[in-house]
Amino acid sequence: MTLSTKPRGRILVVRGGAIGDFILTLPVLKALRERFPNADLEVLGYPRIVELALHGGLADRVMAIEARGMAGFFARKGVLDSSLASYFGGFSLIISFLYDPDEIFQENVARCSDAQFIAGPYRPKEDEALHATEVFLTALQKLAVFDADPIPRLSFKSWELTALPVCKESANHGMRRWIAIHPGSGSERKNWPSSKWQELLTRIASETDLNVLLVGGEAEMDRLSLLSSLIPKERLWIARNRPLVEVAALLRQCHAYVGHDSGISHLAGAVELPGLLLWNDTNAVIWKPRSDRLRVLSSPNGLSQVSSEEVFSALLNLA
Repeated sequence: MTLSTKPRGRILVVRGGAIGDFILTLPVLKALRERFPNADLEVLGYPRIVELALHGGLADRVMAIEARGMAGFFARKGVLDSSLASYFGGFSLIISFLYDPDEIFQENVARCSDAQFIAGPYRPKEDEALHATEVFLTALQKLAVFDADPIPRLSFKSWELTALPVCKESANHGMRRWIAIHPGSGSERKNWPSSKWQELLTRIASETDLNVLLVGGEAEMDRLSLLSSLIPKERLWIARNRPLVEVAALLRQCHAYVGHDSGISHLAGAVELPGLLLWNDTNAVIWKPRSDRLRVLSSPNGLSQVSSEEVFSALLNLA
């Protein structure tokens, strides 16, 4: 029996990868919600990332891809954990975006589940110049879904989960405005030089009345410490190693954003925050956050050649 003939089916989307990879797959979840409104939709992935879909109403449940027993599903004719075998057997439709070139995962799932299995693309092909969101949506063509919205969008029930502090009024703009800055990424190669960030933060502190939300994780600890020292404490909020749902709520309250080619930049785009992307050599046609409100700043001679003056001027036009 196919999913469409059941009054209430169960759909599983399997998605590993980093923050940006998952956000680029959000249009798939939204399209499934619209195509099968009565189905239970679950996501198997990294809980700290896929919880975005849960809180955003795009999934009913999430399951940890690191769950004990999963290893057997990635081994040829592996020993399958009985509870996980039962888990996969409970779905009518499974869509996987895992890297599975030898179809090992797919074959093992088929051993315990009669669900329709769709192997979606793991990542776009660099030579096809098609944005990643549209590439991932091609997995739904087998379900006759051809016109889905390719823009990742996150809308939580309550943006007040974590509120930025109310600051004193400024002379020029009433309540001081917040700008969000994420000075890192998953690769140092993608990062604007630390000296340029220092120049930018120094000018923000001395020449504007803007408040600064600094966002970062373990990889940005040193950079966050350095940059936070440049902003008066009463104008600074640091979101260090915070849950992504909380970061999304904080970003939603800001007026502008500055970041790199990173998952947090994709998150900023998904909550419709205007901003600047300091972009190095990744193919922006494919990987840029899918948002008209985020502008790319780059240089043919490398990101280090983008001046703090250019970024500062562009930021003032946004904030």
